[in-house]
Order: sequence, then C-alpha cells, then structure tokens
Amino acid sequence: MIGHIRGVLLDKTTQEVLVEAGGVGYEISLTMPDWYDLADVSQEVSIWTHLVVREDVQQLYGFRDKDERLMFRELIRVSGIGPKVAQAILSGMEISALISAIRNDEVAALVKMPGIGKKTAERLIIELQDRLKLLDFGGAVGAQTDMVGSAPNANRQVEEAEQALVALGYKSADTKRMLKSLPSDCKTVEDMVRFALRSGNR
Repeated sequence: MIGHIRGVLLDKTTQEVLVEAGGVGYEISLTMPDWYDLADVSQEVSIWTHLVVREDVQQLYGFRDKDERLMFRELIRVSGIGPKVAQAILSGMEISALISAIRNDEVAALVKMPGIGKKTAERLIIELQDRLKLLDFGGAVGAQTDMVGSAPNANRQVEEAEQALVALGYKSADTKRMLKSLPSDCKTVEDMVRFALRSGNR
C-alpha cells in the first residue's frame, strides 16, 4: 500500500496531479478543494494517499491530511459508495459537516452530494454512525500541501468552479445555475464548488 508521497509536482490536470518521487511519476486523483490548494508546478508537495486496486485499474487517491484519508476509507466501505463518489462527497462537504450530518441523521444534507440518493444516504448513516464513534478525527493531521499563492479575479474563479463541476459530471448549463446565486462569503473557488454541490439538488 502506498500511503504517502512527497515529491515534486510535475503536472496538474483537472482533478489529477503527477508527482515525481524517487524517479517515479505518480498519478494521483484529488478532491477539487485539495487540487486547488496544491502548490504550483515544480514545487515540492506532500500528499497522503490511498491505493485502490481493481482487476482493470490501479488508482491513487490523494488527500491533504490523514483525517480526510480516514474518512475516505470509511466511505468506500459503505455498500454502494465507490472511490469516485466518496471523492465527490469530500469535495462537497467539510469533514466536520459530514460527520455532523451522519450523527444527526441528516439525510437531506447528504442527498445533495453527487451520486447520493435517499437510500444510499440512509445506508451511509446506518453503517457509519456507530463506526465514527470509534474513530479519532481530532488532530491526526499530516503535513498539508502548500497553498496556491495569488487568487485569480472573481470571473476567473467562477469559470474555474464551473470547470470543476463539469469534471465531476455536471452539464455546463447546470453548473451555471448552481453558481448563479453565490453568497458573499464564497470568495474562493473551493467555497464556490462546495456551495454549488450543496445547492445542486435543491
């Protein structure tokens, strides 16, 4: 199992990065917020990882810290939730909000996430409610990757948020609707994507 990679960021494509460590280039799939938080190309990055092995593919999923990876691993243990759906959930909700929704039986909050219907949300709550009580999310936080330096202008941020939503499977027309009424506190692309994912099924 490949659990952590520290190396030089060689390339950033939509939701994926290529990191060179020890002469090997690792392709890593990230949540949208983590992707935007990464340093610039040619900078050193540190990423916690989880390797998913299937008959037809081996895919590395990356996370900003061990808490996020731990939640990802719990999500993919739930019947009906695969790595892509788990990644979409973590793109749309902070871990604290997700834990709160599960503990408080907030099905309505969970079905707003891409790929989560009512039955899946109910199953997620049933399967994770007790397990989460045994897990420690209180600060086992690994080294975060470097933040992106300067923020682009507002129009560019909205365009990047639209591109991120399209990469998650939404149609272009839907992304414009989802981002139409952004609140004033949505100042970053990450904020915009999270707002859109929360409001997408309203």
